[in-house]
Amino acid sequence: MMPDKKFQRRVEDFVCEHCGARVVGSGYTNHCPRCLWSKHVDVNPGDRAAGCGGLMEPAALEGSTPVYDIVHRCTRCGEQRRNKADKYDDMNVLLSIAGKAS
Repeated sequence: MMPDKKFQRRVEDFVCEHCGARVVGSGYTNHCPRCLWSKHVDVNPGDRAAGCGGLMEPAALEGSTPVYDIVHRCTRCGEQRRNKADKYDDMNVLLSIAGKAS
């Protein structure tokens, strides 16, 4: 028996529910590059199996240049997820998250 895939690539465009930006997805896009907010839709990346649907606030930044992880916290259920920052992410917003107290 084959194990379940932990990652499913999905190319999807979306409108950010936090800031309203139109985002063109690459199949690896999991947050808005303008405000860095995400949505709690996956159990494993790309599976769309999470029933929560809450907005995921960018709560903290971990790592060091040039590899950062954004720690997202669901505003509905409190779950935390780490997602890689992308080269298209707004650097000023990344820096403001880095300055937040955890």
